[in-house]
Amino acid sequence: MALIGPGGRPVTSTPVQNSAAAGASPHIKDSGIATFAADVLEASREVPVIVDFWAPWCGPCKQLGPALEKAVSGAQGAVKLVKVNIDENPEIAQQLRIQSIPTVFAFKNGQPVDGFMGALPDSQVQAFVTALASGGGEGHDHGHGGPEHAAEVLAIAGEALAAGDIGTAAQAYGHVLQDMPGEPRAVAGLATCYLKSGDVERARTTLQLVRPDGVNDEAIRAVEAELKLQANPLPRGEIEVLRAKLAADETNHQARFDLALALDAGGERESAIAELLELVRRDRKWNEDAARTQLLTMFEAMGATDPRTIEARRKLSGLLFS
Repeated sequence: MALIGPGGRPVTSTPVQNSAAAGASPHIKDSGIATFAADVLEASREVPVIVDFWAPWCGPCKQLGPALEKAVSGAQGAVKLVKVNIDENPEIAQQLRIQSIPTVFAFKNGQPVDGFMGALPDSQVQAFVTALASGGGEGHDHGHGGPEHAAEVLAIAGEALAAGDIGTAAQAYGHVLQDMPGEPRAVAGLATCYLKSGDVERARTTLQLVRPDGVNDEAIRAVEAELKLQANPLPRGEIEVLRAKLAADETNHQARFDLALALDAGGERESAIAELLELVRRDRKWNEDAARTQLLTMFEAMGATDPRTIEARRKLSGLLFS
């Protein structure tokens, strides 16, 4: 997997010495493939460990690094910082599915529990570190958690999310992740909260917190599909322009496809589905099955049991096999 930095610059494989004085604090150190398990996974069973994935050529990394080091030093051992140069350790970046830098993960009890991408303002970096440090004394006792407790909290979170109470939902999902790091439904739920608040990048980073055996969980795949749908949204103002193009020429398949994307970006998914189904009816093979492929992505994002998915699948099957 190629790693891409700011400006689309690919990661090089040239080893470069870390210019930051990582040894200036006993709570900050460099790490690599040989020591990552001890420095991060094992160490995080005692106190939270923040991992800063960086590269010497990355400008935002140079901005973020000192802010992290200052905040961690100020925490006086309640949290540790480990810096990983991805030029020298591409294997670690690949295993954690890191595709851009800077990327920061926070580990507790051997599992990633939070993170972000890009350089944040110093105040937000301080808040991130402070939040981790304040919970650093939890140790290994998670007796108040467990599957039954998690199921109850997940249900509460789901209800809050459905009601539009994103703050309550995010808190509940975060609570589950404190007890069960990497839990797929909690990771997917928290990512969905970020998506609904418009923070697409934080949603994408949050998905990376899922434990390895949960990568293909239906909830995770649904959020990944939703992120794919939102990757290149068309401005909502285009809708009327595209409708005018279709009124002038109903065979303008590109205009119909673009209209579907614009409708979906504006929250009108059912109308978007209708346009895509109409495009399949008119020319199912247009642009290498683009309409059908977009519909399948929508189905995955909505979930197999969503009434919209069930109805649209029935209509699509009717068109394809008629």
